[in-house]
Amino acid sequence: MDSDQPRQIVLRNARVVLPDRIDNTVAIHIDNRRITGIALSDREVNPGSLELDLSGLTLFPGFIDVHIHGAAGVDTMEARAEDLTRMGRFLASNGTTSWLPTLVPGPPEDYAQAVVAIEEAASFLETSQLRGSQTPAKILGVHYEGPFVSSSRCGALRVEHFRSFAAESDLNSLPVPVGSCSKRMMTVAPEIEGGIELIERLAKSGWIVSIGHTNAGIDTLDQACRAGARHMTHFMNAMSPLHHRAPGPVGWGLLRHDVTCDLIADGIHLDPIILRLLVKLKSSERLILISDAIAAAGMGDGTYKIWGEQISVTNGRTQNLRGSIAGSVISMLDAVNMMRSLGVPEIEVARMAAANPAKLLGIGSDCGSIEEGKSADLVALDDQGQVAMTLIEGEIVFKREDVAVS
Repeated sequence: MDSDQPRQIVLRNARVVLPDRIDNTVAIHIDNRRITGIALSDREVNPGSLELDLSGLTLFPGFIDVHIHGAAGVDTMEARAEDLTRMGRFLASNGTTSWLPTLVPGPPEDYAQAVVAIEEAASFLETSQLRGSQTPAKILGVHYEGPFVSSSRCGALRVEHFRSFAAESDLNSLPVPVGSCSKRMMTVAPEIEGGIELIERLAKSGWIVSIGHTNAGIDTLDQACRAGARHMTHFMNAMSPLHHRAPGPVGWGLLRHDVTCDLIADGIHLDPIILRLLVKLKSSERLILISDAIAAAGMGDGTYKIWGEQISVTNGRTQNLRGSIAGSVISMLDAVNMMRSLGVPEIEVARMAAANPAKLLGIGSDCGSIEEGKSADLVALDDQGQVAMTLIEGEIVFKREDVAVS
C-alpha cells in the first residue's frame, strides 16, 4: 500500500460471495489488513476511510494456487527472487493472492537454488517499502511434485530425476523454505519402493501429502491414506484411468470422502463434461482448483524451452516433444471462469478456488473466505469475468481505473 493510503477501506455495492450466500446489500470493512465488518451498506464509516464503489462487480475471496510451476516467462526451477516477485505481481493482477511455487524433479543444485529464491521472494511482502501495485501474491511455501513418483505415469516430468525412498537422508536432501513461507506439500506415488514409509515420514513431519503420478492399486492407496496421504494431485491426469474391472486411483478417489482432489479446469486436461461430473460426484466440498501453469502462461502461443526441453503452446494447449501435455497456461482466474461457465454456483466455485486450498494448507482460519476476522485477500470480477481489483492483506495491489474511489 502506498504510504498515504488509509489503512481503513470500505468496499461498497458489490455482489459479495460469502460462504453461505451471495449478498449485494453489504459493505466490507477492512482495517489493519483484516476484514473487520460485513455490514449493511448504510453503516457509518470512520472519517478518512478509503471508500470504493464496486457497483457491477462480484467480490470473491482471493484465489489460492497450490500447484503452479511458473507464469509470465518465469520458471520456479530457474527463477531468482526478483523473478518470483515479478511472477507474483502477474498472479495478483489475475486474482491469485497466495500460491505454492511448485518444483518438478531435478538435480539437487536446482532444488537448492529454487528454495533460496523462494525464501528471499517470500520476505518481499513483509519488508519492501514498494507497496500497492508493487505487491506480489503471497508465497506460502513449496510444493514438490515428485521426485518420489512413478516412471510409468511420468507425464511431462523428467524420469532421470525420479527417486525411491530407502532412508531418512533421501528426504532430508530436499531443502525446504522456512519463516513466513514454511508450508510444505509433496506429490508422491505410494507404490514406489519405500512409498508408504515415505508418506508416514512426511505426514509426521508436517508435510501435506498428495497422491499423484501413480498406478497404485486399491490396497496400496488404502495404506497410503492410513499413512497420511489424503489429497490427490491433478485428479485423473498422470494416473491410471478408471476401468470397470480396475478402478485404480480414479475410482478410489471418487469414493473416499476423506480424500480431496485438485483439478486443472482448462477444458484440455479434463473435458468440461468431466469437470461437471466430478463436481456432481465428489462435490465442491472436496475439490480444489489449481492452474498447474508453466512459465509460458500469459505469454501466448509459441515455442518455449522449459525443464530442459522444448514445449509448444498452440491454442492454449501445451505439448512436449514426446507428445505429452506439459502443464497448462491458465491462471486460477481462468479455472474459476471455466467452472462458472459450466453453471457451478459461485459459492461453490469460491470454495474450490479459495476456502478448500486454505483448508488443505491448514490456514483456513486465517483466509480463504470473506468472513470477519480473516485476512482481507479479495478479488473483484466484472461481468466478463475479468479482474477489476485485487487486495492482499488489505493492500490494493491491482485496480483498474474504472473502479471509483471516494
